[in-house]
Amino acid sequence: MTAVDPDMQRRDLLASAATSVLAGLAAWTIAAPPGRVVTMVARKWTFVPATVQARKGEKLVFQLTAPEVPMGFSLPDFHARTDVVPGKAATLEVVPDRAGTFTFLCDVFCGEGHETMNGTLVVTG
Repeated sequence: MTAVDPDMQRRDLLASAATSVLAGLAAWTIAAPPGRVVTMVARKWTFVPATVQARKGEKLVFQLTAPEVPMGFSLPDFHARTDVVPGKAATLEVVPDRAGTFTFLCDVFCGEGHETMNGTLVVTG
């Protein structure tokens, strides 16, 4: 009868577990939907589009640009925000986890009309 090396058994078990975990992560990454891209422009003193419609659980990928001055994009109900700098595209992913009407806004002072620069995310069940 051959003696079994407990260290070798442990290494084999760990290698098998690691392979299973990595395979699962790879499958999840491949299966994860990329999300719906929402192209948005932050202009003085409006977001275009000003209203975005989505379904609960739908992954949104906001791609934001600001052609004039630095802006901010904040969706406080989902704890999401990013800076939007002229000449650079900003990307922000949001997955609404509840239905309702939510306000997004510019949170970087951008001039006289800043306080009214907002929009609406409408999430349906």
